[in-house]
Amino acid sequence: MAIRIGVVGLGQVARARHLPAIAANPAFRLAGLASLGGGPGVAGLHVHGDHRAMLASCALDAVAICTPPAARFAVARDALCAGKHVLLEKPPAATLGEAEALVALAAREGRVLFATWHSQCNEAVEAARRFLAGRRIAALEVDWNEDFRRYHPDQEWIWQADGLGVFDMGINALSVASRLFAQPPFVRSAELRIAENHAAPLSAVLQLGADGCDGPMEVRMDWGHRGEHRRELRIGTACGHRLVLLESGGRLVVDGTVAVDAPRAEYAMLYARFAALLTEGRIEADLAPLRMTLDALAIGRRTRLPPFED
Repeated sequence: MAIRIGVVGLGQVARARHLPAIAANPAFRLAGLASLGGGPGVAGLHVHGDHRAMLASCALDAVAICTPPAARFAVARDALCAGKHVLLEKPPAATLGEAEALVALAAREGRVLFATWHSQCNEAVEAARRFLAGRRIAALEVDWNEDFRRYHPDQEWIWQADGLGVFDMGINALSVASRLFAQPPFVRSAELRIAENHAAPLSAVLQLGADGCDGPMEVRMDWGHRGEHRRELRIGTACGHRLVLLESGGRLVVDGTVAVDAPRAEYAMLYARFAALLTEGRIEADLAPLRMTLDALAIGRRTRLPPFED
């Protein structure tokens, strides 16, 4: 029997990624929608104006939460307390304390909680992870750059004090790094570049550290980038191998030879993983990318940039 799932938050990502992935996976049946902004229904379903109304009126097994991060804790808490399994769009919460509280609540309620990182769901990332298993990473260099005007227009919440700014995008790079290292990296220092008309960073440079890695580890992320996006990770191992993950982790080059070049199917893989977790009855919550992001925002040196008009 298909898992009856509801979606809370019907923004660009939910409509472009989550709804098609749910429709394409026979393990799920879309049974409810909720959005504070209302909007047209999907496949004849009514859009509830509040997630509590959806939970009360729909027979649901699970809920996928695609709201802005500041709202996710309350929605996830209500869903878990109502006996529903929960899938969280990245990042899982606005604070580490909220995310840890949700993990503990899911365990107490006997519910599955899946804190997703879609950029981890790539064949090339998994191939790189297998290659690096048992090898010591000696250096990491990351460029994760997009044109905000092209990919995320009219999303003003991102630039507010409780938004993540460029980290809403750059956290994807940190999630890939978290997946590749046996022990997740940590933030040593950060420079946060903030436009005069915003409260959250437009770009950032992070210096990372990791257990057993003494070489340079730098992450550069920029939402003021012009032209085609650039999302790359370059990794050097202590024994001399060089790995490059291109196209958001969709293509892997090892020592100059293409090892994986497969179509990206991040959200299809994400929902396949959720279905497996529901079968197994397990919680999966990698909180390292959120921890790195919040540490960078906490200790980062602030630099002011001219106003950025999106």
